[in-house]
Amino acid sequence: MDKLIKRQKIRYRIRAKVAGTATKPRLAVFRSNAEIYAQLIDDTNGTTLAAASSREKDIVAQKVPKVEKSKLVGAAVALKAVGLGITTCVFDRGGNLYHGRVKAVADGAREGGLQF
Repeated sequence: MDKLIKRQKIRYRIRAKVAGTATKPRLAVFRSNAEIYAQLIDDTNGTTLAAASSREKDIVAQKVPKVEKSKLVGAAVALKAVGLGITTCVFDRGGNLYHGRVKAVADGAREGGLQF
């Protein structure tokens, strides 16, 4: 089976079980080859509450490996969430394995004050 189709099936399986609300949004992670994006999503209203990516100026300015940048992205999205009064969320790994850069985003978010 094609790798992308297989990942898509895993993504759908995860999304069937994981949904975010206004009080407990979904922390969705998208990982491309070069960048990583994280956003807190309220699925009941279909809105993004907070977002962060490795393309933001303060994160790009730091010349560190991709795993370290991912941790900074997690901390940045957690900082924005805490500013909005959100302390808990559910984690959506987006079909990726929970290790490497995806795990680094989760660790950064936990250190930033989010609980999941």
